[in-house]
Amino acid sequence: MLLVFPAWAESAVPPEAPAVELDPRPAWLARALRPEDWSAHFQTTYVWQMHPGFGAAYDGPNSLQSQRETGYTLTATLFLGHRLWRGAELFFNPEMIQSVALSDLHGLGGLPNGENQKTGGPTARVYSARAFLRQTIRLGGDEAPVDAGPNQFSGQVFSHRLVVTVGEMALIDIFDNNAFAHDPRTQFLNWALMAGSASDYAADARGYTVGLAIEYYRDNWAFRFGHFAQPRQSNGPTLDYRLWRHFGENLEVEHRHTLWGRGGSVRVTPFLNYAKMGGFRDALACGATTASQPDLANVRRDQAKLGFGVGFDQDLTTDLGLFGRYSWNDGRTETFAFTEIDRSLTAGLAMRGRLWFRPRDTIGAAFAQNGLSDAHRDYLAAGGLGNFLGDGRLNYQPERILEAYYSFAAFSGLWLTLDGQYAMNPGYNADRGPVKFVAVRLHFEY
Repeated sequence: MLLVFPAWAESAVPPEAPAVELDPRPAWLARALRPEDWSAHFQTTYVWQMHPGFGAAYDGPNSLQSQRETGYTLTATLFLGHRLWRGAELFFNPEMIQSVALSDLHGLGGLPNGENQKTGGPTARVYSARAFLRQTIRLGGDEAPVDAGPNQFSGQVFSHRLVVTVGEMALIDIFDNNAFAHDPRTQFLNWALMAGSASDYAADARGYTVGLAIEYYRDNWAFRFGHFAQPRQSNGPTLDYRLWRHFGENLEVEHRHTLWGRGGSVRVTPFLNYAKMGGFRDALACGATTASQPDLANVRRDQAKLGFGVGFDQDLTTDLGLFGRYSWNDGRTETFAFTEIDRSLTAGLAMRGRLWFRPRDTIGAAFAQNGLSDAHRDYLAAGGLGNFLGDGRLNYQPERILEAYYSFAAFSGLWLTLDGQYAMNPGYNADRGPVKFVAVRLHFEY
């Protein structure tokens, strides 16, 4: 047997081992400065929108103006993240908005630009959109890769896991996350297509809230629970941090599946809101007693709103997807944080442009039918004003909206979108409309 020795074996003194350079920084500081533990992304979106004049038998205090109007929104968001320890991630999103809303966000249940905020204005304003801690606890199962993105690190995710998120966030970051109709910065613009529009989900006037969300993933199933702060006043900018007194609670059960060899998901999302809200029947009774116009502000008291949503998204081919939602609330109390819609049915299609050699382009078309409860109709017909509605009278018909868009990938990170909407019975009023909306959207992300 031939034995081979290293060259230094012939010498009695082996060569010196290479020097090891010690990191003089404390271990916690060295870890905090590792590049892979930091994340930074950016987006900015500009939307210009207009509607021409349309026919209207009358205008009210909260009507969509029947004369031609133009409006715009400009937003910018910085997505900053840092890994703290195993499974723990801290995110902070400073954001800016500058906007002019069509008719000051009045006259429709399904408002035409999801980038609008109830406290927007022509002066640019900077604020904190999100500041939250997310802890993921691995529980086993299969591993799958996750790409890096806004508020998301790249890595591996386990199919069995528990995720706890606490802090400032948007409730719809976690709940009702439809693949084809969720983000007005890249998909459909109308509010009725962002989420279950009758959910009246807890949020301040900018669309954000503070609270706790717990998610449990088990293979194809996901179970979610959230407890969130409501605004202090209806659709107001300030949150009520007394989470034991006024709150929004959401549950969600989601199942991901394969149908005809294509992926999809189904979600059921019941909710309960508890806040100081005005009831429509109470306002009508008070107005009749005092011989005055009904006013929700005169009858506000602590009470609950109940509702639910059901939604799905389904890949039909490699490039074509179908989605739908139905949402409902009891319609007894005023809109407190989202849209003035008590029940809504939406459906649509979205398709990537590989068929015409534009794989990063997207074309989409959708329909929404929105409705009101009997109490809500009677309140508006009697001249009552909601947060978004109030024509002074009401010839009730369901509000129906068609929307189509084409998103053109100009180059890496930049999309140009042309969007058109057609609203029948705007504000549920057959005496007004129909209305056409045209929009141009520029979206950049890095």
